[in-house]
Amino acid sequence: MLRALLLLSPALLGGCDGQPWNSPYRAAEQYRNILYASFSERPKHLDPARSYSSNEALFIEQIYEPPLQYHYLKRPYELIPRSAESVPEPYYLDATGRRLPADAAVERIAYSVYEIRIRPGIHYQPHPAFARDADGRYLYHRLDPVRLEGVHRLADFPEQGSRELVAADFVYQIKRLAHPRLHSPILGLMSDYIVGLDDYAKRLEALYRQRRAAGEDPVYLDLDALPLEGAEVLDRYRYRVLIRGKYPQFRYWLAMPFFAPVPWEAERFYTQPGMAERNITLDWYPVGTGPYMLTMNNPNLRMVLERNPNFRGETYPGEGEPGDREAGYLDDAGKPIPFIDKVVFSLEKEDIPYWNKFLQGYYDSSGLSSDSFDQAISVGAGGEIGLSEAMRAKGIALNTAVSASVFYLGFNMLDPVVGGDSERARKLRRAIAIVADYEEYISIFMNGRGVAAQGPLPPGIFGHRGGEAGLNRYVYDWVDGRARRKPLAEARRLLAEAGYPDGRDAKSGRPLVLYFDTTGSGPDDKARLDWWRKQFAKLNIQLVVRATDYNRFQDKMRKGRAQIFQWGWNADYPDPENFLFLLYGENGKAEHGGENAANYSNPDFDRLFLRMKDMPNGPERQAVIDEMLEILRRDGPWLWGVFPKQFSLHHAWYLNAKPNLMARNTLKYRRVLVDLRAAKRAEWNQPVRWPLLLGALLLIALVLPALYSYRRRERMSARGGQG
Repeated sequence: MLRALLLLSPALLGGCDGQPWNSPYRAAEQYRNILYASFSERPKHLDPARSYSSNEALFIEQIYEPPLQYHYLKRPYELIPRSAESVPEPYYLDATGRRLPADAAVERIAYSVYEIRIRPGIHYQPHPAFARDADGRYLYHRLDPVRLEGVHRLADFPEQGSRELVAADFVYQIKRLAHPRLHSPILGLMSDYIVGLDDYAKRLEALYRQRRAAGEDPVYLDLDALPLEGAEVLDRYRYRVLIRGKYPQFRYWLAMPFFAPVPWEAERFYTQPGMAERNITLDWYPVGTGPYMLTMNNPNLRMVLERNPNFRGETYPGEGEPGDREAGYLDDAGKPIPFIDKVVFSLEKEDIPYWNKFLQGYYDSSGLSSDSFDQAISVGAGGEIGLSEAMRAKGIALNTAVSASVFYLGFNMLDPVVGGDSERARKLRRAIAIVADYEEYISIFMNGRGVAAQGPLPPGIFGHRGGEAGLNRYVYDWVDGRARRKPLAEARRLLAEAGYPDGRDAKSGRPLVLYFDTTGSGPDDKARLDWWRKQFAKLNIQLVVRATDYNRFQDKMRKGRAQIFQWGWNADYPDPENFLFLLYGENGKAEHGGENAANYSNPDFDRLFLRMKDMPNGPERQAVIDEMLEILRRDGPWLWGVFPKQFSLHHAWYLNAKPNLMARNTLKYRRVLVDLRAAKRAEWNQPVRWPLLLGALLLIALVLPALYSYRRRERMSARGGQG
């Protein structure tokens, strides 16, 4: 009994390490400058030539440094230097190579030249690929099976080194986009722009096959020895990229990891026999110059970023947009970054355990799932969104931001019923647009996390206009300072003028039947599809859902056989061209294999698009965009749908948490008040001791009678023996 009580006493008296009993972290980390976050899906690629997913960008954008980045605070989004000294301004050449004036007509421009100067004094993180012996020879570039014995991870190489970043590393990475082993997702697109890249890819493919046939495995291609016309080193800190025609959007690509530097030493180190079998690859262990480096990659449990000791240093921005100073986003202006020493990402596959850990203070910030929405958010009578009282009591803050994304319902403009540019077809599409109550859709299926779109350009993208100036007047009226959807009577009038009074063909008398092609077939999809049927039923239109598997649906879209479909787009970069090209005729999916899923084509729109896409942001470009949007709203190839709104929560100790939906390299701006976090964790995770105390008393109550009975029998046995 005494032993049992002694075993229970630590639990009754409290933990001896000073932190809550339920803490998932080591006690030694309680007061360390660590950010705690989570991830739900294993990143597939950490090689910047291959990675194109947001869950991968969460890691690699803290490690790799392309030439440019987005200003953390300013909106609309603005490009600023990162590893480059300045944002490059291209100059132009004609077909003979002569330099043209900056305002040269687009048709005269054969090439755009981007000369990029990088900052001197930038160094790579410590890594075995750079390690050398006393004579300057690389220690780990000629490994054999004997030397690889006992090596299972990168940390098993005892020596590390570093070197300065040079312009050749950027050119090397551009060449890697064409490497046949890497299958870069942007090779096709960049081959249209970077001069010679397509031929370079073919040359590398032939050389790679030749080496494989000769028995070399793995094949190492010395890209420095294979020149590429469109990417050239000028000197130690300058390089040049040659682009076909005029393509001002190329600057946005210079802010993506695809154009971040990769040292040849890393490629040589990883491309050795036995390394891939040990999962020691650039896809698993990145090598960069950024503020953090990956020190633990166990995607089934935890991934850890730690401060790069060789990071050159930056300072927190000193200006932002109106309201940032009042929100505290400029309190750290001019201070050196990064603020945080270590970032621990833990795997969380289930929403509820993740949410509970956030409420306990074990995660510093959190997204919002449907399971936790009602607990966290209160919706006012007028639809206004706010935090619940329980969240406010904990000091939790809510951030919202409209994504640079759009999800829409599209009409196949090749379809004889809903498509075409006749006035009849326009009025049919317009009638459907009026009755498709996206405000209700957002409330029911998105918990209010969205904005009904008035066109294809989301807020934050140049050309978007808010308020009355940006109203789609074919579908909405402006009433009492807000957009109000036109009445059902107006939709019915338009439907009748389109030749379908009360939902029936005026000539044949047959009911109008339309077809919604989709891949959705689960329980959640059924509710959404039923909702869509009800919207069309307002006009007595019968909506038939044609659900197929993903591959068959894609085949329908490629061949232009779908009638009505749901589609979406996430911006690659914050430029109106990246949205309006979705409706450019030459990008039609059925005829050209492009991203114009609606197969929309309007000569006036196409002419304006070609003019707009190469223009700098300014009043003239805005005027052209306004004209383009008017054409689109009149023709109505889409029901403009929804701009999703992202909700995020963070604790009071988590600072500088302004959402930036284009930039992914934002961990360097975050700051944590460690003492406040430790105090709140202790307050919110007080142990409940009475069940243990009650258990101890029950144990005593059970043991004492048994002990008494046992002692009594012992005494009786002793007396019997004496007798």
